[in-house]
Amino acid sequence: MSTPAVGAVPCDVRDLALAERGKRRIEWAFQSMSVLQGIRKHIIKAQPYANLRIAACLHITPEAANLMITLRDGGANIMLCAASPNSTHDDVAASIAKDYNIPVFGICGESQEVFDVHLRTVIASQPQLVIDDGCALTATLHEKHPEAMPEILGGTEESASGVARMRAAAKGDQLGFPVVAVSEASTKQLFDNRCGTGQSTLDAITRTTGILVAGLNVVVIGFGQVGRGIAARARGWGANLIVCEVDATRALEALMDGYRVLAFHDAAALGDIFITVSGNKNVISREHFDKFKNGAILCNAGHSNVEIDIENLGLIALSRRQTRDFVEEFAMRDGRRLYLLGEGRLINLNATEGLPASVMDISYATHALSAEYLIKCNGVLQKQVVPVPLEIDRQVARIKLESMGVKIDRLTVDQEQYLTTWFQNA
Repeated sequence: MSTPAVGAVPCDVRDLALAERGKRRIEWAFQSMSVLQGIRKHIIKAQPYANLRIAACLHITPEAANLMITLRDGGANIMLCAASPNSTHDDVAASIAKDYNIPVFGICGESQEVFDVHLRTVIASQPQLVIDDGCALTATLHEKHPEAMPEILGGTEESASGVARMRAAAKGDQLGFPVVAVSEASTKQLFDNRCGTGQSTLDAITRTTGILVAGLNVVVIGFGQVGRGIAARARGWGANLIVCEVDATRALEALMDGYRVLAFHDAAALGDIFITVSGNKNVISREHFDKFKNGAILCNAGHSNVEIDIENLGLIALSRRQTRDFVEEFAMRDGRRLYLLGEGRLINLNATEGLPASVMDISYATHALSAEYLIKCNGVLQKQVVPVPLEIDRQVARIKLESMGVKIDRLTVDQEQYLTTWFQNA
């Protein structure tokens, strides 16, 4: 691990000399994070995290940096590590350590071994609260460091796939502490999943490949909130949309929204661009590779690099090479070329800057308020996945609207009584 400068906090970053640029980006992002700005005064005054040890495993971006700074200013002792080996912004990581004195461990392109070391380093701080994105930190705690569990009063989780894993643990009475499902907050699903990931995924595909989306067949595998957002934006760019689903209700919704719905077995031969957003493993697998057109583009916007069976793709390919930044070509034995983007990792986070600051503002403000909620409810909540309290979700939405200069109506007292009275006179 790297050695920090004298007087600096412990860190493992690419180069502390990058900090100046990182600080400018952190400050730029904060200008668009109106909700986090709106709750900072309360957090600084109330000090809800005073002396609390918090371990965070997030994509190290300017927006995540602003969450870390807010938690620090609320009294927390924080350590941050990367949620993915390839998503760290090295200049931001340098600034977090050098300018804001927050221990941070993440280097873009780090090996899996280094990634695991960073996780263990953060866990060694004996955290009392966990902020996670993708469940890597929470899973490592449960699987390899059970001795650290008694100290932890709760956690928050950013991703739907992470929440699914935690629910599976809770179902088997294996979840060691309550976890707030930030991914399921209404504001998060709208801004982050549908708007933010929808936009940033298409942006990442076009930036890395230089292709024109209009007129192409885009296959979206999974029609949750992220799939809906990607499909809507791809259609807006002139693409022909095909949706693949395992859930009958979602498939019906996609059909009623005007998309073509097919089993992936049939869609594989038609698509030009394939985007996985399922949260599951091997949704594009060996049986599909022989069906793809020459030039088919494969990418993932749902979970870690398990949604596409990259291992088997490499085994059946005649050769593979890097053709552009974040674009790997697989030459098949019949002469076709298939293209994998961003090593199969989250394309919008690994190949471009990720989601807009105004989007992550919603999610990270929800994390901050949910962390405060967990502290207040220490010893009360069961060791289960719990929803974001409705009042937090509404508070985030209200602050966001106010920052945009939008006013909404309010019910009169008479209307409120009408809606809450069982017996009503017409």
